[in-house]
Parts: sequence; C-alpha cells; structure tokens
Amino acid sequence: MPTKTLIASARAMHLTRRGPEFGVLADDIRFDMRIAAARARQVTRNAREKNEAWLRSMDRLTFLRGHARLTSPTCVMVDDQVLEAPNIFLNVGGRANVPQIPGIAEVPYLDNTDMVALDSVPDHLIVVGGSYVGLEFAQMQRRFGAEVTIVERDDRLVSREDRDISEAIRLALEGEGIEVRTSADCIALTRDGARIAVSVDCLSGPPVITGSHVLLAVGRRPNTDDLGLEAAGVEIDAKGFIRVDDQLRTSARGIWALGECNGRGAFTHTAFNDFEIVAANLLDGKRRTLAMRVPAYALYTDPPLGRAGLTEEEARAAGHDPLVSVRPMARVNRAVENGETIGLMKLVADANTRQILGAAIFGIGGDEAIHGILDLMNAGQSLEALRWAVPIHPTVSELLPTLVQELRFGRP
Repeated sequence: MPTKTLIASARAMHLTRRGPEFGVLADDIRFDMRIAAARARQVTRNAREKNEAWLRSMDRLTFLRGHARLTSPTCVMVDDQVLEAPNIFLNVGGRANVPQIPGIAEVPYLDNTDMVALDSVPDHLIVVGGSYVGLEFAQMQRRFGAEVTIVERDDRLVSREDRDISEAIRLALEGEGIEVRTSADCIALTRDGARIAVSVDCLSGPPVITGSHVLLAVGRRPNTDDLGLEAAGVEIDAKGFIRVDDQLRTSARGIWALGECNGRGAFTHTAFNDFEIVAANLLDGKRRTLAMRVPAYALYTDPPLGRAGLTEEEARAAGHDPLVSVRPMARVNRAVENGETIGLMKLVADANTRQILGAAIFGIGGDEAIHGILDLMNAGQSLEALRWAVPIHPTVSELLPTLVQELRFGRP
C-alpha cells in the first residue's frame, strides 16, 4: 500500500507538469516529499489498524504478537507461550533479497521498505534490478525530481515478458529521462566520497555510475529462516521456500503454507487465493488446486502492465501453435483522448483449440482492462466468447474483440 500510494503522488505530479497540453496552466509547481510520505504512511496505518481491529473483534479468535516457531508438527511457540493444534497454517511472507554483490558490505543501500520511508528525494537514485519493484520506484522517484539510472543484469527489462512488451516498457521509462543500462554482467559497489559508485560491465555506456542512493531490487526471499521448520518436518527448497503440493499441503501432515513463503505466487491476490483453496477444501469439501488458477499480475508503472496467462514465448515453449494479435495503444481511442498513447495490447491463443492462452495490456487502464480476458480464461471460455462481446465505447476494453479478429500466426 505505501508504494502504490506514492505512485499515485508521482502520477499527480506528472499530470501537473503536463497541464499545459490540456489547457491547464499552473505556475510554481513544487513537490513536497514529506507530505507525500506522510500520506503513504497514514494510508498504510489506517489499513493495518482496521484489519487488526477486525481480527481482534472476531469471535473465538485470539490475536497474538510475537516471534512464532514450530517445535513439532502440532506445536507452535510464540515467545514463551506454547500453542498446540492439529492444523497449522503458515503465511509468513517474504522480504527483499540481498545479493552477494562485491562491495555490498561497504556501502549503504536501500530496499523496498527503506524506499517508502524516505522523507526526501534522492539526488541520483541507482536501481539495481530491472523488474517490478525496481521499475516502480525508478519511475516514481524520477517524477519526484530525482535523476535515475536502472542497472539490469539481463539483456532487457522484466525479462519474463515478451521482448515487445519489455521494449515498450523501456521506451516509456527512457522517455521520462530514466537511463537504462542492461546486460550489466559484473555489478560491484564502492564508496566515492559521500556518494556510491556502481561498476557495471555493459555492452555500451560508461563502466561506472555514481549516485547518491542505491536501491537493491533483485527479488524476494521467504521469511523461513527462524521458523523451526526442521522440528516440524517441513521441507524447503534451495531458496528457502516451503515445498507445497497442489493443495498447499507441506511435507508435514496437518501443516499448510500460504502466500509468498511457498514460492507459488508473490502477490496479495495469489496469497488470498491460497486461503480460498485451503478453506474450500477443508471446510466445504471441495477439491480446489493451484492448477486451476490462471496466472495474473500487474506492473504498476504508469502506464501499468496487466498480464494474464502465458506470454507468447511461454506458449511456444509449452508446445502450443500460437496465434498472436498486437495493437499499439496509439490506435486505441481512449488512449488518444487522454494523451497517453504509450504501450500496446497483445493477445495469444492456441491455433488448434481456439483457447485463449494469455494476454498483456501495457497502456492506460491496462491493469483493469486485462480482467476482460482474465475472467473469460477463468471461466474456460473460448475466443468466440471474446469475439462477440460488446464492450463499452470509448474504453480500452472495447478493442479486445478486435484483437481476436486480428489474430495471426506468431513468428517463431
């Protein structure tokens, strides 16, 4: 919540600067990071306190604060208090990963938690990592007024996406003055007086970048280090994620793992669906599984990226014969009217079964419009259902049936 609240402040600042394009003339535009940070903290605090109050008021629920550790498959110790139960559910979340970069112990660095606590705008923020967390903070701070450089080890940003989506995201960020350095194969950190120098071995550009702040945004790790999993017979993988089956059951009978700590989804919506699966199976006699879940997520840059199902590359790797349709946002009326024509819409389907395999909408409203496709995928509907839908004009979603009509065989 604090990140998304700060993103809202960054968008407000961005639109204010663009005011003259829309006939809105305002002088002396200024940004106060202290006000934006205070608002983010208040929004988060309100949500946390309301949730805690709701839990504390629930009948037959005991709310405890403390460090919990498993001491057996049926026993949890919270500080000095021992709790026993036949069923235990683990949902301990995760935290920012700190990679073994040369010089990491010699310089101050920030993670996502540190970033939302800043009360001032960095002079020059260097973001190590070109995926979701790093890109959201990079754009946000650039709009707040910071100079920003992104350093990514891979040859493109958000490498899990298709290359056309990755390239569109890069162009959008560079269009706002963010420097993007990809193929940074040998990253190292050193002090340079009061500043921080980041060494990179890229295909082009200066070999050293010097900034005032460094954000490490290179993935997450689960909070399973001091959980007593061995005492309960709960297995973890090489990265510390708790191993679960398709119904979220761990290797220990009577113990389930939900949310980010199981490595089967790193989002709030997937964590909540984990709960829905477990509750439906245990309480309602259902047989819900993770395999029933259509993968979906969003990147909250501006414009946002909404993703559902497989990418074109993933579809091809899975043995599908993919049909692909792409439409630039410059050919979407809603985007043109709002002066936000950055991005594209992309649909992927199976040529033989006519089933929707996946979609990406990188553009204005993409995080909402993607649900028109996601809901049909969840309902098991074919391309025909989307083809004959009648969306409202003028919206981003109105082009979804057109995407179906423009499907062609993709290039291998």
